[in-house]
Amino acid sequence: MPIKVKYKGNLIITYVSDSIEFSQFFKLLDAIKEGQNEKNKVLEEKMIEYKEGNNSKSFLDELGKRFIFIGINELFNYSNKKDLLSISKIEKENWEELAEEKNFELPQYLANAMINKVKEDKLSKKISSKWEVKEREVNKHIRPMAQYITEGIIEFLE
Repeated sequence: MPIKVKYKGNLIITYVSDSIEFSQFFKLLDAIKEGQNEKNKVLEEKMIEYKEGNNSKSFLDELGKRFIFIGINELFNYSNKKDLLSISKIEKENWEELAEEKNFELPQYLANAMINKVKEDKLSKKISSKWEVKEREVNKHIRPMAQYITEGIIEFLE
């Protein structure tokens, strides 16, 4: 599916976006949840890569990677834990207590954190400039991407 067309004289260059999915990352989270402690090192490496959206294939891929980085860090903040295995074992009652304490259920908290970080760091502008797409094109994918990444994190916890 074309995401951009540039006109240079009579030549039309079409940039095609690969499908965006992060199933490998969420499989990594599941492995950690199952007690595969050696996967924590891989997670650390991925988080370093995702912080700046390194090795991204498109603006959507970069946005998703950055949102994963934000989402996982905010999960640590929300739960007051720094270990995904222990976070995955939090009982429903404890999540409810955290929601009361934070004034937000976890999904809203994570999605809002992602959206607010985009605004604070002017990521739309940076990403649009880097990938040579219009800022409004990036902006129209912010909420859906935040929702997609949040759903993946919540699914990991269930």
